[in-house]
Amino acid sequence: MKVAYTKAFLKRFDRCESSLQESIIEKIEEFRERKNHKQLKVHKLKGRLSTFYSFSVDYKTRIVFQYLSKEEVALLSVGDHVIYE
Repeated sequence: MKVAYTKAFLKRFDRCESSLQESIIEKIEEFRERKNHKQLKVHKLKGRLSTFYSFSVDYKTRIVFQYLSKEEVALLSVGDHVIYE
């Protein structure tokens, strides 16, 4: 799967500690393979974010993304549950 990064995602990524950045990169690589989506808890969001999806980096951190096509996504944001607000 092809992954695009928005400016907002990269800005939030840069604010993360280096150890979390490493985990984020690792999870994005896992995300590229559809077989890992269940393990990463990929799910559609609800409410005003209902056009977006999310997956877990760790217990606290999530990545919000949007499908651009069947084989391409744009990563929109990364952080704790505050990113949903």
